[in-house]
Amino acid sequence: MQLSDRQQEIIDEFEFYDSWMDKYQYLIDLGKNLEPLEEGEKNETNLVRGCQSQVWMIVSGHSDNVEIRANSDAAIVSGLIALVVRLYSNAPAEEIIKTEPEFVKAIGLSQHLSPTRANGLASMLQRLKADAATLLTNS
Repeated sequence: MQLSDRQQEIIDEFEFYDSWMDKYQYLIDLGKNLEPLEEGEKNETNLVRGCQSQVWMIVSGHSDNVEIRANSDAAIVSGLIALVVRLYSNAPAEEIIKTEPEFVKAIGLSQHLSPTRANGLASMLQRLKADAATLLTNS
């Protein structure tokens, strides 16, 4: 599935909800379904800098199929992670680098995230794209 199709699925799902309370609850529910990381994986190497909450991200695989695992100690941030993982996981590194998360603006998240969460999301995306670039360079 193309990344543009994945983004459209996310947009369509959020359009189902009328209120932001419902959208936040959906985001929290998405975060609860993230694959948990092992305690040993929650280390300094995997910690994403620039996030107010603790966020750990592991990017692995090959340049043609990047795997992403991540988690947080905060509910809404975990939901944001779930959306990032859903959009970019198992995509080619080059596509990850080139594709901006347009769903953030399309579903109104950019207007409803606190500045600290927005900065955290930007830090996650920056780290993901840097790790994808490393996989691309090393292939």
